Amino acid sequence: MKKKKLKLRESGLTVLRQRYLLKNDKNEVIETPEELFERVAKAVASAEANFSKNPNTCETYEEKFYELMANLDFLPNSPTLMNAGCPLGQLSACFVLPIEDSLNSIFETLKYAGLIHKSGGGTGFSFSKIRPKGDIVASTQGVASGPLSFIKVFDSATEAIKQGGKRRGANMGILRIDHPDIEEFIKAKREKGVLRNFNLSVAITDQFMDALEKKEKFPLVNPRTQKIVKYIDPQELFDLIAESAWECGDPGVIFIDTINRYNPTPHLGEIEATNPCGEQPLLPFESCNLGSINLANFVEDGKIDWDGLRETVFLAVRFLDNVIEINRFPVPQIGKITRLNRKIGLGVMGFADFLIKLNVSYAESKAIELGEKIMKFINEESVKASQQLGMERGNFPAYPGSIWDKPEIPYMRNATTTTIAPTGSISLIAGVSSGIEPLFGVYYERRMLDNIIIKEFHPLFIEILEKEGYSENEIEEILNEVKEKGLLKDIKVSKKIKKLFITTYEISPYQHLAIQSAFQKYVHNAVSKTINLPKTATVEEIKNIYLNAYKIGLKGVTVFRYGSKEEQVIYIGKSEEIEPSCPICSFSLI
Repeated sequence: MKKKKLKLRESGLTVLRQRYLLKNDKNEVIETPEELFERVAKAVASAEANFSKNPNTCETYEEKFYELMANLDFLPNSPTLMNAGCPLGQLSACFVLPIEDSLNSIFETLKYAGLIHKSGGGTGFSFSKIRPKGDIVASTQGVASGPLSFIKVFDSATEAIKQGGKRRGANMGILRIDHPDIEEFIKAKREKGVLRNFNLSVAITDQFMDALEKKEKFPLVNPRTQKIVKYIDPQELFDLIAESAWECGDPGVIFIDTINRYNPTPHLGEIEATNPCGEQPLLPFESCNLGSINLANFVEDGKIDWDGLRETVFLAVRFLDNVIEINRFPVPQIGKITRLNRKIGLGVMGFADFLIKLNVSYAESKAIELGEKIMKFINEESVKASQQLGMERGNFPAYPGSIWDKPEIPYMRNATTTTIAPTGSISLIAGVSSGIEPLFGVYYERRMLDNIIIKEFHPLFIEILEKEGYSENEIEEILNEVKEKGLLKDIKVSKKIKKLFITTYEISPYQHLAIQSAFQKYVHNAVSKTINLPKTATVEEIKNIYLNAYKIGLKGVTVFRYGSKEEQVIYIGKSEEIEPSCPICSFSLI
């Protein structure tokens, strides 16, 4: 196969060298980016042999999959890039593991989590079944230490394991809002330096939101006995969540009943947890492999290439279904339920770039319309692609009794087809904005593993300055100024450019939520999106965000106030003080 020469930015090459390209026992890189994509394409295409007797089929799809990735039209999740065609062969990014109320279950799960982290995956857990702190332990005549003590054990274990030596382990810890230890959980990350390998989320129920609205007392229930321990004021608990999120960025919230209303296989059980970034709700022991389409590649001369996008969706769905075929799961239980449901998560990256190329500001209502339109198309086409695969290869085994089990839908290969992931690393490889996020800065510095710092301007910014007729000297002057400030607010560029290159802290929370809602409407799983807030944001604003997120049907929401963590992954420019001002909309909340 003739290899297409890749066009990668320096930041993309840095990420590939650091995390993805194969190395020898001296830690020397022994693979080129082209060889990486060739390795992955060959491995994923090998699954075609399970369904076709034609010896040329594997070779045909190997070429197609290589072009798909080499053109940076689509990239799979990190473990697929790292491990496809390698002895380890674990290709999924997202896992949820069950934790029952026993030491055997807790430490068995910890062992499984270690295996998953070593292979490059991330894990989510609900600790809600663990008896509360101070509860009796009949077998020892002692008292229980509570879920938070075990979360700390999991965190320490993760600290000792780098994911395949390539990225730090990532976890999501979830506790139901009605657990007696919920207050301790909510405040857990206020102490600096604790639980560095965990995102925390409160699983908020409809019952709690109803009690909050009606100003009624809310019961906390011992999961061991199912008896009410006490009644609390829901407003005080809600305030506490918002105050902690304001102070340290944790916890986030997931709306667990909303998630289960969209559970595609309710006959297999309830969903209790999500993966580390919240975009993938999963059943106990379930895993999912993800991949994202680079939307920026589907705009030509200010128009969307719908035909090219459709073709990419069909090929990407086939790719992700093939990944399940060749995946080597770390434990048998995971392989069993993953193959039962065959969930895949096709998403997008480069949405902000896509808008810029269409001459649309992220802060405009048109951006919401475009988000809804593009995701509706991808979702519908991904379902058609899965149905076609169902005809060719058979339905997912748990199809009978699932939400797809209808006379008008006789075929469906995958229980879910769409997810919006954060795409942190793969968007760097593709050289585009992350997921559906706005630009973080026109110039930013991103801290990576081993303290490598990537410093760069957004490539479209320089391109558009040239198109708008700025001279070389003017561009150099503008770039120097942007490097200091990161934002365009006080820089002498046109209003048009300021609107197009609006950054996340200049956008109202309402717009952030509206964009998330536009995508969630046409996504089977969930949406990873951060509502970034300036340093000056208030606790009251965060409470309003949560209330609005629930009302518009989001499955979860995460807020992050700039500067609320001592160490951040990305910094804007060289300035720590951010005072956003939006050229289109004032910073206000609905």
